[in-house]
Amino acid sequence: MQEYGSQSMAAPLKRVLMRRASSAMRRADPAEWHYGPKFDPTRAAAEHYGLVDLVAKSGAAIEFLPDDDDGLADSVFTHDPSLMTDHGAVILSMGKALRGPEPALHEAAYRRLGIPILGRVEAPGTVEGGDCVWIDRTTLAIGRGVRTNQEGIQQVANLLGPKGIRVYGFDLPFWQGEEACLHLMSVISPLADDLALVHSPLLPAPFWQMLKARGIRLVKGDPDEFRDSFGLSLNVLPTAPREVIAVAGFPKTKAAMEAAGCTVATFEATALCISCEGGPTCLTRPIWRE
Repeated sequence: MQEYGSQSMAAPLKRVLMRRASSAMRRADPAEWHYGPKFDPTRAAAEHYGLVDLVAKSGAAIEFLPDDDDGLADSVFTHDPSLMTDHGAVILSMGKALRGPEPALHEAAYRRLGIPILGRVEAPGTVEGGDCVWIDRTTLAIGRGVRTNQEGIQQVANLLGPKGIRVYGFDLPFWQGEEACLHLMSVISPLADDLALVHSPLLPAPFWQMLKARGIRLVKGDPDEFRDSFGLSLNVLPTAPREVIAVAGFPKTKAAMEAAGCTVATFEATALCISCEGGPTCLTRPIWRE
């Protein structure tokens, strides 16, 4: 039985790739990695264990990257260095230079797990997983911004086109600058195949039109919570349709999801997510959704 494949953002999560913050972040220099003043490696590790517990309770099998002392603090955000398809993994190329070694960690893990490599994004192309959103099983949207460029998008399109998958690129705003991280998934989190949590002011207009044309209902996150959390209030992980994991502390956004029929589990993540600009989606790379 094939135990890999993911061309949905919200189908039941069966298998996921993660890396423990206790090893990845223990020697992190906040200035080097652009982490906020509330970053603390010990607290971040404890908060990460809280997320691991929720993911495990959902029934998903967790595959951990090795706990090597390699100094790659951002490698805890496993969503970005690779993309999973029903045909195997695409090894991506990071737009943040400090994260350059991370795709090789993913490729080694997939080879160890017996998951085929469909292809790779090569320099000068860059694509980060946080910019990739499956609209449906044959449609992939990719945000074009400071972390993902047109050359990378074209390489992904060349890899997936022969598999019957259409790839669309959408321009992202500069927002808070080159050092900050605005991915396409910073402004949208699918909650089910026909439901998504969004921050409308930063959605690319053609992307918004595509979502509406596909009949996807858009739930608006609270704008003040989005601002105060640097976008992390919107970063939620579906473990099944309308069953999601979110960062604690944003009751209005949580209530909006619940009003749309979602069950929302939360975990404390000030040191891990708010300070480091990555939420529960960023901290997980789905290997298999069924």
